[in-house]
Amino acid sequence: MVKTVLNPDLSDALAAEAERLGFCACGIASAERDDTRARLLETWLAEGMHGSMGWMAERAHQRRSPQDLWPEARSVIVLGMSYAPGADPLALAEHGGIARISAYAQGADYHDTVKKALKALARWLIAEAERRGLPDAGVKVFTDTAPVMEKPLAAAAGLGWQGKHTNLVSREHGSWLFLGEIYTTLEFETDKPAQDRCGSCHACQDACPTNAFPEPYRLDARRCISYLTIEHKGAIPEEFRDALGNRIYGCDDCLAVCPWNKFASTAHTMRAFLPRAELAAPPLDALLALDDAGFRKLFAGSPIKRIGRDRFVRNCLYAAGNSGDPGLLRAIEPLLTDPDPAVADAAAWAKSRLECERVRSAHPGEP
Repeated sequence: MVKTVLNPDLSDALAAEAERLGFCACGIASAERDDTRARLLETWLAEGMHGSMGWMAERAHQRRSPQDLWPEARSVIVLGMSYAPGADPLALAEHGGIARISAYAQGADYHDTVKKALKALARWLIAEAERRGLPDAGVKVFTDTAPVMEKPLAAAAGLGWQGKHTNLVSREHGSWLFLGEIYTTLEFETDKPAQDRCGSCHACQDACPTNAFPEPYRLDARRCISYLTIEHKGAIPEEFRDALGNRIYGCDDCLAVCPWNKFASTAHTMRAFLPRAELAAPPLDALLALDDAGFRKLFAGSPIKRIGRDRFVRNCLYAAGNSGDPGLLRAIEPLLTDPDPAVADAAAWAKSRLECERVRSAHPGEP
C-alpha cells in the first residue's frame, strides 16, 4: 500500500493546538501492528500477571494494535497532560494517622479532563483537514478505559520511554503524565521512538514495597499496591497488608523516586489536577466514618469514586491497622459488623493489630 503523508505543517499546527488545549506533549505513532509489542502483551497475560483484570485478556485481540481495534486507523496521535505534584508524594509515609492518596487522584478525575481536551482537538483536526482540502478525517478518542496500549504507543510516538517500572518516563515531565490518544484515518509522518535512558538505575525497583517487579521492565500487577487498592476485590492477602502502610488509593513510590522527575515542572500541571485540600492529607478517622452517601459526596468528580465505599473503607482499615494508633479503635469498632465481608474482615484485622499495640504501649519494655 502506498502511503500518502500529509503536509508536515499540519503536524506543527496540531501540536500547537494541543498545547493550547492543555497538553504538554504530542507525538505521532503508526497504527500498524508491532509484533514485539503484541508478543510482550500475550506473554504477560499468559503468565497471569494481570490478576483479576479480566477485561485485559477479554479484549486482548483489540489491544494488540490500533488497527486491531479500528482497521481504518492509519495514525495515532498520542497526547500527554502533566499532573506533576508540587509536594513530595512520599512525605506522609511516616504519618500513620494520615491517609496517603496517589498524586493523580487528589484532584479532578483525569478521565473527564483529558477526554474533553481530546474531543476538542479531534474536532479541530476534522475542521482543519476539511479547510485544507484533505480527505475526510475519521477520528476516535481514547484515554485509559479502552483496549489501547497507551504507554507503548506513547513511547513509539516519542513522548518518553517505558522505564523499569513499566510506566512512561519523559525527559521533560518525569513520570507524571496522563495519556490520551486520537486514532485517525489521516496519514501522518511518525515521530522517532524515544530512547530508553534508565541506564543502570534501579531506584524504582528498590522502592517497591511489595516486590512487584520480577525483573526490570516487568510488573506483576498481583503484587502492586495500586492494583491491590483499586482493582482487587474482596480481602487483600495478608502477606501484603503490612506493606500497604497508610496508602489507601494507589501508590506513587516507584514513580516518585525516578531521577528524571527533577526536570518535571508544576508549571505544566493543569489546574484541574491540583490537589483538593481535603484529599492532600486526610485523617483516617474521618474516612473510616464514611457511609455510602458520605463517600459519594466527598469523592464527587474524583477517580476514587469508581471503587465504591466498601473497597475504599477496606483500604482505610488496613491503613488504620498499620498506623500504630490505638486511638483509631473507636472508629474501627462499628465496622466489625459491616455488611461487606471484606470490610468486616479488615476491621477485625485492624482491631487485633491496634489492641496489641495498646498492650505494648501499656507495658513498654516487655517482650
